[in-house]
Amino acid sequence: MNAEPVGSASTGASGDPAGDVVRWAVFSCLLVPVVLVVYGSSFAGAVGSAVGLTAVTAVCRLLLRRSERAAAEERALRSVVAQSRRVRPAPAGHRGGRHGGARTPQE
Repeated sequence: MNAEPVGSASTGASGDPAGDVVRWAVFSCLLVPVVLVVYGSSFAGAVGSAVGLTAVTAVCRLLLRRSERAAAEERALRSVVAQSRRVRPAPAGHRGGRHGGARTPQE
């Protein structure tokens, strides 16, 4: 029986999905120019494509990290609000329920 947690390094999945996306994007930034040159594109065109892909990757990485920070802050805020809203038992004299017939509605 395998005792490793789901998402561990041996399964190939990391706990950082944004990091995985960025790693694949960097790999593509390196691979695309090579493929372009191999299939007959000019070296300058391949370098231009690499620069453009690198710029797009950098902006996407920035936006992903900013989004992750905002989501973490939102989760933390919701956690604090949820903890402050927890129902506390009322004192014995204020528990509600039916009161002994002192006030009944008039028909």
